Amino acid sequence: MSEVSYLDVIHLRTAAIIFIIMYLGMLIFAKRRVWFALGGAAAMLIFQVLPVRLVLQSINWNVIMMIAGTMGIVSLFIETGMPARLADLLLKKTSTVCWAVIALAAFSGIVSAFVDNVATVLMVAPVGIAISKKLKINPVPVIVAIAVSSNLQGAATLVGDTTSILLGDYAGMTFVDFIFWHGRPSIFWATELGAAGSLVILWFLFRKEKSPVDSERMTQVNDYLPSYFMVGVVLLLIIASFFTIPYVDHLKNGLICITMCVISIVLSCVKRKSLDPLKLVAKEMDFQTLAMLCGLFIVIASITHAGIIDAIASWFTGIGSGSYFGLYTLIVFASVAISAFVDNIPYVAAMLPVTQSIAMNLGLDPNCLYFGLLIGATLGGNITPFGASANVAGIGILRKEGYEVKNKDFFRIGLPFTFTAVIIGYLFIWLFWH
Repeated sequence: MSEVSYLDVIHLRTAAIIFIIMYLGMLIFAKRRVWFALGGAAAMLIFQVLPVRLVLQSINWNVIMMIAGTMGIVSLFIETGMPARLADLLLKKTSTVCWAVIALAAFSGIVSAFVDNVATVLMVAPVGIAISKKLKINPVPVIVAIAVSSNLQGAATLVGDTTSILLGDYAGMTFVDFIFWHGRPSIFWATELGAAGSLVILWFLFRKEKSPVDSERMTQVNDYLPSYFMVGVVLLLIIASFFTIPYVDHLKNGLICITMCVISIVLSCVKRKSLDPLKLVAKEMDFQTLAMLCGLFIVIASITHAGIIDAIASWFTGIGSGSYFGLYTLIVFASVAISAFVDNIPYVAAMLPVTQSIAMNLGLDPNCLYFGLLIGATLGGNITPFGASANVAGIGILRKEGYEVKNKDFFRIGLPFTFTAVIIGYLFIWLFWH
């Protein structure tokens, strides 16, 4: 064995050990996952699996800027009271508890297509709690319905969830591409059809709740500026998808989000004659998620450099027997099962290059597999109470109100909701993209 090949084997084994330790640590010690991600990145550099000169280019700065910019605008948007006001207006159009729950769930889904899932739950859940108290009904199923609905539609748009941003950047997709791509209906429609099917499930589960609803609560909006910027970000991302910007085209989405965030903060500070908006954004910014993603990007670049991605892809190909349909089915439902217990951000980040390698090995179009990965990983978190951050946030709100969520209470909604949405999305993607 030559010296070069011997070093390659050493690097591959070292990378595999570091990756496994990191992933197990993130799984077992969820509250410390950022430290395991950064520790894994540091270990890859210390053991020279990835050359130091490749560190900065291994981090996807477009994704980091998109997430940071969106987080900043969303924090200002929530603080104005606009989301709660929209929920109040929606409730005025409902007649019974059943339709109120469905309306709140649908509203949560629509909002979470553009706003972080956890932020959506934090916005809408208090409305559900207020309605439940007024009508003297158990708020647990109401909040669970809101949480799983908000988690569902993160896959609908480019800015709906971190996993969507990861896929969009990796596959070179724009905001419009999530709706129509290469002349075919894209993942937006698969997600929306799944959402429609899941609302039917909610109607079946809540059909006996026929108490009347009369919403007297009307939240006051104290500033419309962040709402305009929220809409502005979406419009600019759509417009930018039709243009190529020399030198910075690979960063344009991130630059749009971060620029709009900065302008929004400055104008809000000027309007209020206070630094409170800046302090709010700094307080609400999820720096741990940003740091974790930087670490994950370095780790994934390292295992790719070491050849592990190709090895995993070959293993998946062997299990799927080289069948396109078999591989697609395996990726979707394996992602559902894994994401029920594993955070979907590191999972999707690790699996995107694997999926691409599988497609390249078999000479297949990777888009069908990409979409299957996102559908499974996004919706799989709804199977368990801890499978998605939105679910954890919803359960935390209930706990503060003095309610404990039993597994059977969550499974009653989560399981039929998840499998209905997954199967609809799974069939839609295969029909249009295989």
